[in-house]
Amino acid sequence: MPVDQRRINGPEVSVPYQIYVDSTSSKTENPENYLKKRKDGRKFQDVRKIFIKTGVVSQAKGSAYIELGKTKVVCSVFDPRDIPNKSGYSLHGNLYCEFKFASFSCDKRRIHQQDAEEKEFSLIMQRSLEPSVCRHEYPNFQIDIYAMVLDNGGSCLGAAITAASLALIDANISTYGIVTAVTAGIYADTVFLDPTTEEESLCMCVPSRAHKSKSHGIMMQASLLQKNQVSELYFVGNIDLERIKSTMEALTKASNDLSLVTQQYLVKLALKKYKENSKITSKDRA
Repeated sequence: MPVDQRRINGPEVSVPYQIYVDSTSSKTENPENYLKKRKDGRKFQDVRKIFIKTGVVSQAKGSAYIELGKTKVVCSVFDPRDIPNKSGYSLHGNLYCEFKFASFSCDKRRIHQQDAEEKEFSLIMQRSLEPSVCRHEYPNFQIDIYAMVLDNGGSCLGAAITAASLALIDANISTYGIVTAVTAGIYADTVFLDPTTEEESLCMCVPSRAHKSKSHGIMMQASLLQKNQVSELYFVGNIDLERIKSTMEALTKASNDLSLVTQQYLVKLALKKYKENSKITSKDRA
């Protein structure tokens, strides 16, 4: 049987590790128990702790790595290049975004080719980042952005957009500001800010008859707070208008807090590089 020589090939037949878990020792938890208390102990309006690091991919011009709980995303940005298959002249540069789940990132193994969900997330990433990039400075050029989800612990799209914005800054691409994206899950009258995969699965189900409100779904908002604008709003499900309005206000507040964290990180990184350069110049003078 022919094999693909371009990637490391695993065994043709593999066994999922779940078969070794003793199913009798743990009872299946009712998903609606998350309405009383979140599994990680957070309040419904709290986001997970965040870890950020830039310059993690040596082959790329700019890169960023972000952790939100169990969600781990790495993003790479490469040098601007000529727009392929372009006959005319373009006054504004293009962004090419590719969102991909690693094959081992989800409970169900993902295929190597992009599926419909990943292509949709790629377009959402592009629409979210375009308002932040000074595309008029890159006429007839294309900037390639690749986001890889290493571990999907929920809210992976928002984490990828934030990481991509930091990677653009790390690549010295001219931008108007930092795009921060936050996700919310809605189930009846409960709003889960920065939901996990279990909470996302609950929010995609229709509420039972015990709940008056039938709103349910996932909402992601990407904000460019330096320009006081929303660059992208994506939601799926059945959500009433009043619930959308209140959820957007909560997402804006969370985006503002996340933007302050990213700005603080970039300031510390700039000061660190400035001190390193000043030491080098002082040694050269000596």
